[in-house]
Amino acid sequence: MTASLIRIGCGGFPVGRGAYFKHFQTVEIDSTFFNLPRLETAQRWRQEAPRQFEYSMRAWQLITHPPSSPTYRRLSRQVPVKVRERCGHFKPNDETIAAWEATCRVAQALKPKFLVFQTPTSFYPSADHLRNMYRFFKSLVRGPIQFVWEPAGNSWRPPLIARVCADLGLVHGMDPLMVGMVRPGVKYFRLQGRLEGARIRRSFRYTDEELNDLLERCQGSFAYVYFNNIAMWEDAQRFQDKAAACGARK
Repeated sequence: MTASLIRIGCGGFPVGRGAYFKHFQTVEIDSTFFNLPRLETAQRWRQEAPRQFEYSMRAWQLITHPPSSPTYRRLSRQVPVKVRERCGHFKPNDETIAAWEATCRVAQALKPKFLVFQTPTSFYPSADHLRNMYRFFKSLVRGPIQFVWEPAGNSWRPPLIARVCADLGLVHGMDPLMVGMVRPGVKYFRLQGRLEGARIRRSFRYTDEELNDLLERCQGSFAYVYFNNIAMWEDAQRFQDKAAACGARK
């Protein structure tokens, strides 16, 4: 088996940054989805990391999620109710533009390789949602950051996901152990835990068989793998050891 080039990390820093940098070469900043940090904080994260270290960050939830989303409970910034009501689902309005510009400012300070847009289950493939999404991404000025889209739920079928990603130049973010379908090109995997009913159990620890399966799905192209379960620190190290044993470059 020929191993691809794999970057492995966690969804956030489960340990101190100094210790983390000694073990991994990438991290996905998960907290930016809930609340954007101060620019000074993002700049410090960038400055403290080794030169070749790669960041990824999630886009602010006001772009993708409506105020009915339970994730708004963790929103610490004071956002007026009238503003919240117009947020989410890539709506073509001033509120979405402002949320995008705020996300951009943090990204400019952090200099991530990827920016992840995760849409909720309420963002199903309707004509209005597709129109909003196409209008949003086609209006952006593309720079060196690659955009990742991870649709939640089962309403988005693989052919439609493939078409949208191709049309808009997006990388399909997914948990390959849940989705099972991996598109050609750069792979962006987000391991959240085990799906039990309609909820994901983040306390789940991945088995050796599942990590071997994950390694097989990484083959063939560049792969970025981020663990975001409670045991992310241990599972990411176990997976990195497996990748190294089969000749994968970290």
